Amino acid sequence: MSNKKQKTQNKTYFIFEKKNYKFMFIGLAVIALGFILMAGGGSDDPNTFNPAIYNFQRIRLAPTLVLLGFAIEVYAILLNPKK
Repeated sequence: MSNKKQKTQNKTYFIFEKKNYKFMFIGLAVIALGFILMAGGGSDDPNTFNPAIYNFQRIRLAPTLVLLGFAIEVYAILLNPKK
């Protein structure tokens, strides 16, 4: 009888479920997309200024996507899939 108790007590379980991990990967993808959109825009010649570094994509869109990705990550952590 005590052997059965030990087997049930040693059962491991995960804190998160499939739905949580799905939202976590979506959040990571959104964050990665934001950082990819932020990259580039520099000039090959250091003496030449390239105004493309200040375009909408790098100043508004990319940081918004990164913040949205972090919000999705927080939601994924706080999500209770049993409800």
